[in-house]
Amino acid sequence: MTEKASGSAGPRESASSLTQTVERALSILTCFSDARPRIRVSDIARELELSQSTVSRLLATMEALGFVERDPTTGLYNLGLELVTLAGVALNQIEVRRQAMSELSAAATELGLAANLAILRGDEIFYLATVEGPKAPKQHTMIGKRNMLHCTGMGKVLLAHLPDSEREQCMARLSYPRLTPNTAGSAEDLLAMLDQVLAQGYAAEREELAFGRACVAAPIRDASGVVIAATSISGPTSAINLEQAETHFAGRVIQMADTISHNLGYITVPTALTINRRLSVNTRSSQG
Repeated sequence: MTEKASGSAGPRESASSLTQTVERALSILTCFSDARPRIRVSDIARELELSQSTVSRLLATMEALGFVERDPTTGLYNLGLELVTLAGVALNQIEVRRQAMSELSAAATELGLAANLAILRGDEIFYLATVEGPKAPKQHTMIGKRNMLHCTGMGKVLLAHLPDSEREQCMARLSYPRLTPNTAGSAEDLLAMLDQVLAQGYAAEREELAFGRACVAAPIRDASGVVIAATSISGPTSAINLEQAETHFAGRVIQMADTISHNLGYITVPTALTINRRLSVNTRSSQG
């Protein structure tokens, strides 16, 4: 921002300059990713179209506050631990996550697979929690990551339970990349899958996101009955054989979702009756 030729900046100009500084500092944080966890000053300056001196000053302030750290040997910057503290504060105040964690842990321990929790964020799913079992180890945390709607179990659950107009608008915006031959390649393909989700009460994903991976997901409702999140059980197809054990895994994920919904104040019919009713619908549809 251009300073006045003489004298001190006025209140309006000072406020604008401060806003610009905050925007630039936050933009620097968004430059970091799993693919690029350490960055040079020059790379940040080029990406944000700022001068290296401006980026260096901002990074020095952010380093002093603990938001970034600098390797003195390489000069590369990485995210600081202060962000972990803030992330913990943000996660701990999300009610659905607090109510879900014990259920996710129980399912992961029982099955040895991954138990997951996600919400809808824009046109993607946003992971709030993942508890890993020994059969589904991960090299990195899924918390805070995003994924596509059309090829994930939780994505299909969240999309299926949107109001009709919102679902149509969202589906019109999706690009439908085909990651495997099983991935829905169009809105028409996906709509048929969503109809099945609504009919049976859960979503099954068979190597739609990646080869060798399977998932079963179910909706979580708040006290008013609105679907606000989804939970899933996921892992390798060697451990989740949906051809032989879909009913088993579907029953378990429905039970998990209903328990979390109950914790949030949603009054349901007894879980066992709910599961049997939903699975019987699925059995009849598969036989018809």
